[in-house]
Amino acid sequence: MRATFSPSDQRLSTFTSPHPHTSTMQVEVDPTEDTEWNDILRSHGIIPERPPSPSVAIEEALGRALESAEQHRYSDKSDSELDDLLADDPEGDEAESEFIASYRAKRLAELQSLQARVAASNFGAVLPVAKPEYQAEVTDASNKCFVFVHLSLPTNTQSKLLAALFDRAAKTFPEVKFVDIQGARAIENYPDRNCPTLLVYKDGDVKKQYVTLALVGGNSMRIDDLERILVDVGAVKESDRRLSDIKRARDKKLQGDAYYDSDDERNNADDEDDDLDD
Repeated sequence: MRATFSPSDQRLSTFTSPHPHTSTMQVEVDPTEDTEWNDILRSHGIIPERPPSPSVAIEEALGRALESAEQHRYSDKSDSELDDLLADDPEGDEAESEFIASYRAKRLAELQSLQARVAASNFGAVLPVAKPEYQAEVTDASNKCFVFVHLSLPTNTQSKLLAALFDRAAKTFPEVKFVDIQGARAIENYPDRNCPTLLVYKDGDVKKQYVTLALVGGNSMRIDDLERILVDVGAVKESDRRLSDIKRARDKKLQGDAYYDSDDERNNADDEDDDLDD
């Protein structure tokens, strides 16, 4: 007897006997049930494989969320503060102490990995490139590190803004390569209206691109916006203590809740730190 499964009606399977004088019969089958009969049908490709239980995926997602939340509790604490937590309560919650020790070890490993990448790359400044150098300095170089490219137009206001942000980010994240090339020199007849264009290269390919700054703050783009791109593409970890928002949170904790009470104060502080119009 041969069985066939019709996707249009997942509860109905047709069984046909190999003998010419035997009639066809139909039997209801629920392919989602976990039965021995369904296992036999699946092994012959008659009904589809049972989809994975959504509860497993949900439990895994909840586990990752809880772990992330636990780590976030300590993300603004220094190594000495974590050591103090362990020293102040030597007979406290054993599971909590183990988590703090594990989190500190993980952060130390991340720091060592970062230091190794910085030592291997250590750019620290925006590199101007010419078209003949583009393949080597950008495409090929992206096999070793992330490369952020600014297709610039020197007379464009947004291009000046992005250039200043590139300078700042290059100093903060020396393991990432930041390069600048005029758009028309990189691509013949590249339209001025498309400048600035921001390209992110990794492993020889463009992973992200922004034509003008319209989607990342426009004329009001901040270092936070550029850092968000760094995090989104994986060039920088979201927990990296060099990120501006993490540094501000740490400073706010040290100086009290009156540090930055509004976005306007944050923006004014950014302007004081780095006059992007100069």
